Amino acid sequence: MPKDTSIKSVLIIGSGPIVIGQACEFDYSGSQSAKSLREEGIEVTLINSNPATIMTDKVTADNIYLLPLEVKSIIKILEEQKIDAVLPTMGGQTALNLALKCEDMGIWKKYNVKMIGVDIEAIKVTEDRDLFRIRMEEIGVAMAPSKIAKSFLEGKSIAQEFGFPLVIRPSFTLGGSGGSVVYEKENFDALLNRGLQTSPIHEVLIDKAVLGWKEYELELLRDKNDNVAIICSIENFDPMGVHTGDSITVAPAMTLSDSTYQKMRTMAIKMMRSIGNFAGGCNVQFAVSDDAKEEIIAIEINPRVSRSSALASKATGYPIARIASKLAIGYHLDELINQITKSTSAYFEPTLDYVIVKIPRWNFDKFKGCNRELGFQMKSVGEVMAIGRSFQEALQKACQSLEIKRNGLGADGKEITDQAELLRALERPSWNRLFMIYDAMKMGISIKTIQKLTRIDMWFLQQIEEMIALENEIEKFDLKSLSKDLLYEAKQKGYADRQIAHLVRCKESEVYAKRNDLGIKRVYKLVDTCAAEFEAKTPYYYSTFEDENESVSSNKKKVVILGSGPNRIGQGIEFDYSCVHGVLAAKECGYETIMINCNPETVSTDFSTADKLYFEPVFWEHIYDIILHEKPEGVIVQLGGQTALKLAEKLDRYGIKIIGTDFKSLDLAEDRGSFSTLLKNNNIPYPEFGVIEDAEEAITLSKRLGFPLLVRPSYVLGGQSMKIVINEQELEQHVVKLLNDLPDNKVLLDHFLQGAIEAEADAICDGKDVYIIGIMEHIEPAGIHSGDSYAVLPPFDLSADVIKQIEQHTRTIAVALNTVGLLNIQFAVKDGKVYIIEANPRASRTVPFIAKAYDEPYVNYATKVMLGAKKVKDFKFAPRKIGYAIKIPVFSYEKFPEIQKELGPEMKSTGEAIYFIDNLQDEFFQNVYSERNLYLSK
Repeated sequence: MPKDTSIKSVLIIGSGPIVIGQACEFDYSGSQSAKSLREEGIEVTLINSNPATIMTDKVTADNIYLLPLEVKSIIKILEEQKIDAVLPTMGGQTALNLALKCEDMGIWKKYNVKMIGVDIEAIKVTEDRDLFRIRMEEIGVAMAPSKIAKSFLEGKSIAQEFGFPLVIRPSFTLGGSGGSVVYEKENFDALLNRGLQTSPIHEVLIDKAVLGWKEYELELLRDKNDNVAIICSIENFDPMGVHTGDSITVAPAMTLSDSTYQKMRTMAIKMMRSIGNFAGGCNVQFAVSDDAKEEIIAIEINPRVSRSSALASKATGYPIARIASKLAIGYHLDELINQITKSTSAYFEPTLDYVIVKIPRWNFDKFKGCNRELGFQMKSVGEVMAIGRSFQEALQKACQSLEIKRNGLGADGKEITDQAELLRALERPSWNRLFMIYDAMKMGISIKTIQKLTRIDMWFLQQIEEMIALENEIEKFDLKSLSKDLLYEAKQKGYADRQIAHLVRCKESEVYAKRNDLGIKRVYKLVDTCAAEFEAKTPYYYSTFEDENESVSSNKKKVVILGSGPNRIGQGIEFDYSCVHGVLAAKECGYETIMINCNPETVSTDFSTADKLYFEPVFWEHIYDIILHEKPEGVIVQLGGQTALKLAEKLDRYGIKIIGTDFKSLDLAEDRGSFSTLLKNNNIPYPEFGVIEDAEEAITLSKRLGFPLLVRPSYVLGGQSMKIVINEQELEQHVVKLLNDLPDNKVLLDHFLQGAIEAEADAICDGKDVYIIGIMEHIEPAGIHSGDSYAVLPPFDLSADVIKQIEQHTRTIAVALNTVGLLNIQFAVKDGKVYIIEANPRASRTVPFIAKAYDEPYVNYATKVMLGAKKVKDFKFAPRKIGYAIKIPVFSYEKFPEIQKELGPEMKSTGEAIYFIDNLQDEFFQNVYSERNLYLSK
């Protein structure tokens, strides 16, 4: 059956600001969906309040509404656009809940809009825990013993009946919000109350906990002809008791028998068919008993593209959101030809000849005093994905991708040897349990004890045990006596040259030289979704150590764009936005574009974005080998945040050209001493500061600078470890902590300008001419990180003289730094004088915001300047300056109810929204501004 020709325009609902539990995987899904529908000649209208996404960019949709995800915004769109259908499955739980609210209010019916990709019954059945439980009973699908509680007393009664441990799951929430595992009855009352309050309908499902069972997910697609395909099976390394978003996951499933998998597959299809009659995607989660019986129970089903759908798409090369969108407008799976392998229809189930490992990325250090244990409520802020020919190789590569100052899983001298600490960590999972398992094995704790405490399947533990046995063997040799076979085995298992160097007590460069002399070289394999059964043409690669190389390097002029790695607080989706625009601009300039990144949630790692995608760790060894293979004109580091910028020094040292601002200028901006000399030579004011190496120096310097002081390490993003101190005791404590935590970073002490107004400017410079794309004034005073501040574009109460100073300082610094590309400068304004806080010659967090507010593609322009294809004066800048745009920081404090919600110089927000006002009399602005004055009065 061909597509439904009555659908000529579709409204896609986005997911809003990034929060823990609902992140940029929905930017990926929404962007892919819009592209898929526009290919069919359908006009796409999109609503989302998040300015940092590609989804809300003109390259994605025909009509974009940067509005709050509220019913009145939907009505505004329906009044202004002729919408035939709404697709709510690409925007996570937020989109489904909004679509349901509009349905209940009769809005879709009033405007004659049909819902596609899902139906109302499916949303209600899957989100209402009681309806879901009843439906599963009707179709004979087993679940854990459970009952619904709509009041505190009902919950207490159920707990008494079931006994502990129990699981509390609130209805209509995302990321497990309000969910918990209750081990002891003393904790039940508080957690029950929290669950009831988190649910918008004041309802929780209470399960008898099946802790320790194995957890699996299946990703499904169904068409209107009721054809169903299982796209990917995913196994959780962590057993039941840890939210899937916080679990290490593996694809395909590793420890499941084929007979049990077939039963699970049948159950999943039965479940999808039972919840509603819709065409689109679905995610189903199961628990399987950890014994020979392999008893299966259903946990939940999501009738939408999920967090795992993005992972499954990247894991298989099968673009789930793209195909789901085409199914939603009427196509059948077998009608969709040339969408994936270019050789088959979309009606097939991918086969993998490699292994995928996903590891979450946490930011517990941002939330002082938080509970770091993992449970049924998600706490991770991002994730990495790695591809290898074996589980061991993929596991090592995933650990190398995390950017937590580890060289992989172990073999880096950072093992913990406190047995009591290790045993405690194994029993109660936290962010580092994988590393604790490794350390426990190294220490000699038996694998049986580890399995008993963690309940992790023995197969996974044996894989790690094998790796440690290999390390023990390698340690018997020095580099000279290490055999080729042993070195080759280590590389095949994913060990970095740095790790091998640690084991044989030599330099990384010496290991690199030896393995190359021996012909042990990285090759690249194609992600083809069908284990080479059919020829595939998707330019999507991963590395391994074998004989055949499937990546052919062309003779075209090419450029490498380094991605920003896993999302974290301070470095989020806005850098992926910049990377994608950098790729598109380089293509326009005639370059073959090569993307390197390891984040499965992003648009940059969609194989249709760049000409070639290397899904690899943003880790020196991997990057260097790709550069040697592809021989690009140069590498763009300005767009991938601090991750990419930190690699500039090594690129420069190895003689690899950095496109745009060179390393010398990048380093000058980061080195506070050199940068202050530049400011002094140009008569630009800055707060007095000093660089110290120990606590004694800090005390001496504080007497000259005076309190309060801003204490911070160099070369960090998101205000990591920054603190304002007001006395010697606080100063000494924080300096000692910094020197221990970040031994390679310099520690800076700045005199803090109390009561100052903070502002920032973004600019494009070609080394000579400068164009200031926007100046933003923060509503909060200096001392609160810019990422956590409400900010207004353009400034709302800075004098003409102050703005003139900001503009002059920006132009002077841009030229003095020999900036070629983007530059962000932050200012403190006190008593009419503008001081420089810092300058960052790279894409900033605010560039996407300004681009959306002023409706101009600034990253596109800046990339063309970096490549030397254009000069600043070649662009006809015409920003749309109507009223004001307000950047609204969004926090995920509800995941950490135990902490104080205090703001300071270290960033804590997980996302942002944009809000437009016509004038400063706007009620929203006045409310925020009055809160600022209240803050200052305290």
